[in-house]
Amino acid sequence: MALTAQQKYKVKKFVQELKQYRARHTEFVSVYIPAGYDLNKIMHHLSQEQSTATNIKSAQTRKNVINALERMIQHLKLFKQTPPNGLAVFSGNLDASTGGNDVQVWSIEPPMPINQRIYRCDKDFQLDILEELMDTKEVYGMVVLDTRDAIIAILKGSAIIPLTKTHSHVPGKFKAGGQSAKRFSMNRDLAKKEHLKKVAEYIKNEFLNRDGLKGILIGGPGPIKYELVEGNFITGDIQKKIIAIKDLSYTEEFGLHELLDKCQDILADEEVAQEKKIVGEMLDRLVRDPQKVAYGQVNVKKALEMGAVEDLLISEVVDAAVIDELEEIAKQFNTTVHIISTDTREGVQLKEIGGFGALLRYEV
Repeated sequence: MALTAQQKYKVKKFVQELKQYRARHTEFVSVYIPAGYDLNKIMHHLSQEQSTATNIKSAQTRKNVINALERMIQHLKLFKQTPPNGLAVFSGNLDASTGGNDVQVWSIEPPMPINQRIYRCDKDFQLDILEELMDTKEVYGMVVLDTRDAIIAILKGSAIIPLTKTHSHVPGKFKAGGQSAKRFSMNRDLAKKEHLKKVAEYIKNEFLNRDGLKGILIGGPGPIKYELVEGNFITGDIQKKIIAIKDLSYTEEFGLHELLDKCQDILADEEVAQEKKIVGEMLDRLVRDPQKVAYGQVNVKKALEMGAVEDLLISEVVDAAVIDELEEIAKQFNTTVHIISTDTREGVQLKEIGGFGALLRYEV
């Protein structure tokens, strides 16, 4: 399952904090504990590493490693068992460069299960596993076409990523002078067939062996999309992946966004659909019931502190410190917080009205 924008924000913030630290020697400890793994075994292993660390030649490095391991062991004792998705723990002396002693420890339960058990002592904290979690693996294929143009893209998380464009040589519906109607029609049909062959080949190249492909969405004006799907242009393996065919008014990039809008029923459980729905509800309420919505940082925070906010919407571009502050207030009133990406039109609209929005429980 793909991560929500809010889950990505939490991991990203955690990673960014730890990335700013670097040790002079290999004395920062990183430990990844898989889901279901026995914490007692991890603590026993860390105790063994403490014993091994007594052999480190540099007195300062030896002290820093032993202290980091001890701090980590004490931290792990706070957990009764390994969290459901596993645990990533990091420890090190942040003041070692000046000879001081500021040993800190951090831990995070990732939003997806950890399957690797890792112990690492290095100059940096090992954060690549957490960073990989933020990279959405599951995607949808998107194809928008008419008789002249086609564009192929993927939907990854809430982002539409164009991959390939193609333009056909299909002539218009009205024949040029000097051609018979029959010859013109035949030439047009041949050109359209070549166009569909080319589009089908691009679809095969982009989607047949793509990892994490959950389905293909196809749309466009007129009947040509059905000719593509039903006219033996697409291989059986690709046919099985097609989950929606939609009538559209637009092509190219506008058509991709329209296709996404038309497929909300199919994508109901996906992050992009949930984002579009909650922001769309706020924008709709601004028109029909403006007293039950707030926007702008000052107005939203005021309503939040009153306990009037049911759903709090914050753009991902907002400063992390502000997001943290509002989330703390939201917890006091059981307010649902939504971190909204800027990958969709709705997300861009939220950003353009200041980056803050709220659906209210009552008029304020």
